[in-house]
Amino acid sequence: MTSTVLTFLDPAFPDGRVEDATKPQLFATDLGATRGDGVFETLLVMDGHVRKLPAHLRRLASSARLLELDVPDHEAWERAIMTALDEYQRTVAPLQEVVVKLVATRGVEGAHAPTCWVAASAPAPAAKRQREEGIDVLLLDRGYDSDVAERAPWLLLGAKTLSYAVNMAALRYAHAHGADDVIFTSEDGKVLEGPTSTVLIAHAEKDDAGRATLRRLVTPQLDSGILPGTSQGALFAAAKEAGWELGYGPLEPDDLFDADAVWLISSVRLLTPVNHVDGKPIGSDPELAKALTAELAGLFDAIA
Repeated sequence: MTSTVLTFLDPAFPDGRVEDATKPQLFATDLGATRGDGVFETLLVMDGHVRKLPAHLRRLASSARLLELDVPDHEAWERAIMTALDEYQRTVAPLQEVVVKLVATRGVEGAHAPTCWVAASAPAPAAKRQREEGIDVLLLDRGYDSDVAERAPWLLLGAKTLSYAVNMAALRYAHAHGADDVIFTSEDGKVLEGPTSTVLIAHAEKDDAGRATLRRLVTPQLDSGILPGTSQGALFAAAKEAGWELGYGPLEPDDLFDADAVWLISSVRLLTPVNHVDGKPIGSDPELAKALTAELAGLFDAIA
């Protein structure tokens, strides 16, 4: 029995077509496999609720437009997701925590029709551990300056494409050098993003009782060639309501070391504290960093 459920979007099956994930399903000539020509989104289901679904579907559509890729509408994706989750709950496990991936490729070469599917599976064990214990990261040069997205839109830096070979190579490099993850920097010295996450930093002032008073949350500039994070956007909205000040870079590596707390945030790992960057500890007050993490995690838990 497989622990992954596959549901293909198929005009002949309005609610999606469930297929056996243990058997071959993709043509060898599919452009998603041969050229990484496609887009994807990764969502988290917790206690039966699909988190931030509208935001993910909007970003999927935006990525597809950048690739000039015609994909099904939001309603078709929603129906396929529900079918996949019903099947997962029936055959695999309750919907306590499930990772749902939406994939759309340009399809089989010459066929002029996209290949689209939903995959539901359990999260990697490391995801929960890292969000609880934190991670160590390396700063790695991505090889572009921070203005390249505007100057060279064909690089698709604002799209979530299937071309993740460089991102995965960066993670392997980090693992080989004793770290868990990566924060990319630009050639002109700006902090960008993680291979699969958005960077957040916080500064706080404390009162005489040690409680955080003024709290400021900052993320890199969205026009610096990074992927706009659905989790970052939702968390910023919640933090603003809770009285946090918000900012959008530009950030430099020194800003990471000057921060009271640093996190990598993503849909699956959620809010993951950064303990060390290039071997150097983050923040001078571990209790303050812990309190800030707990407060933001509480806000994040309430995000739909």
